[in-house]
Amino acid sequence: MAKTLSSRKPKTTRLRPASAKASTFAKATVDKSSGSGAASTKAASPRLPKLPKSIQAVIEAAQDKKATGVVVLDLKKAGAFTDYFVICSGANPRQVQAIADSVEEALKSQKQRPSLVEGYARAEWVLLDYFDFVVHVFSKHARDFYALDRLWGSAVRHELPDQD
Repeated sequence: MAKTLSSRKPKTTRLRPASAKASTFAKATVDKSSGSGAASTKAASPRLPKLPKSIQAVIEAAQDKKATGVVVLDLKKAGAFTDYFVICSGANPRQVQAIADSVEEALKSQKQRPSLVEGYARAEWVLLDYFDFVVHVFSKHARDFYALDRLWGSAVRHELPDQD
């Protein structure tokens, strides 16, 4: 009997937003030179992968509207129909629409318009297709049900922390 699901875990990269305060990512280190053992804070440098400006704009626009679970799937090596998926969630239909509106507005300033917008009226799963990348804005229930981010196991996965 053959396995239908891959048991291999997808590659995961945790991202830290460049716009976050350095104190958020401060690491406590022990000051050995003073001998007192007092903890000092040293800011850790955020490690963002090289993503296109339009993807970075999508991430910022979604996080500005308090999107949760922001994930970027790099599909270039996965043989997909697009290069990137940006997947995020909203707590309620109004927030899902606000996130989608914010993404559209941010990319409009870069002179990019979606070729297709699906699901805006129901606000369970809003899809914004920009050819090179696709933005998926889910309600929490729909994201759990469809599990879109788990379907692309061969994609490189970049997870961003939720904003406070």
